[in-house]
Amino acid sequence: MQLNNLQPAKGSVKSRKRIGRGEGSGKGGTSTRGHKGQKSRSGYSRKIGFEGGQMPLQRRVPKFGFKNINRKEYQGINLDKLQQLVDDGKIKDTVTLEVLMENGLVGKNDLVKILGRGELKAKLNISVHKFTASAKEAIEKAGGEAVTI
Repeated sequence: MQLNNLQPAKGSVKSRKRIGRGEGSGKGGTSTRGHKGQKSRSGYSRKIGFEGGQMPLQRRVPKFGFKNINRKEYQGINLDKLQQLVDDGKIKDTVTLEVLMENGLVGKNDLVKILGRGELKAKLNISVHKFTASAKEAIEKAGGEAVTI
């Protein structure tokens, strides 16, 4: 052991500079907060959207229209997509939410609506949240069954 390879014990030296612990520390006095002003005071917390007294953007921008808070957003799946999955052999005769999730078409919390684009040749028993009238008609025409959950 020599003077050039001495090291302090592990955990004994803190790397963070402690502020507000006297003038000798080099971070005393104002404790890195500067002089005066709201941010230098204890208890200060910045309000979300506060812009120093200037009219906040949220209040400056004009508002219009109507936002329905009870709106239900459906994930649409067209008949041609279902037919493509049948052709690829990914679905056989029943289509449920689990089958659609496995194929990456919907998420686990999505509401699903079958849409009528394309044509369906396969006989499928589909059970999802909603169907368009044209989709329901096409499914039943192909000999399948449309069940609303």
